[in-house]
Amino acid sequence: MKVLLVGASGTIGKAVATELGARHDIITAGRTSGDIQIDICDTASIRDAFKKVGAVDAVVSTAGKVHFGDFAEMDDEKYRIGINDKLMGQVNLVLIGRDYVADTASFTLTTGVLTKDPIRYGSSASMVNGAVESFVRAAAIEMKPGLRINAVSPGVISEAMEGYGPFFRGHNPVPAARAALGYAKSVEGLQTGQVFEIF
Repeated sequence: MKVLLVGASGTIGKAVATELGARHDIITAGRTSGDIQIDICDTASIRDAFKKVGAVDAVVSTAGKVHFGDFAEMDDEKYRIGINDKLMGQVNLVLIGRDYVADTASFTLTTGVLTKDPIRYGSSASMVNGAVESFVRAAAIEMKPGLRINAVSPGVISEAMEGYGPFFRGHNPVPAARAALGYAKSVEGLQTGQVFEIF
């Protein structure tokens, strides 16, 4: 398969590239790195990227930013970071990409454990992750026949614990390579409208 991997330079993205790259042709994409540059906050950038790569068999997104901050200090601007980036950035990959991908292509988006297990400073991440999961479930029932969409919801990644550890006390960290298996399941399987939880 020809797989467009958005967010390929991140911790999870690298693990997904390793997992899927053993069997498929991976086109790496990122805001400033990769085989092709794509800014998921810019619909023109998304469209240009799809035009350049041509029809792909799978689109995988491990990209998306949110703002972590004390709820007492959160405001519209801080919440919109996650809404515009991780939520609408991934949604727009699907809305635009559906016109460019192969007839039996799949989309795999990224959410996270904070949908179900919120932490201090994580209200934006929890909100955005929940919205992405709801979008995936709803979009799946209306997508053009042959197209599929799923999400992967990993726990806190082991390799990121140095920075995030203090906020995830009591969580069981997930190695990036294990999280990558959820993306393989989505890309190489037949399910749609699912959220693959890797906690």
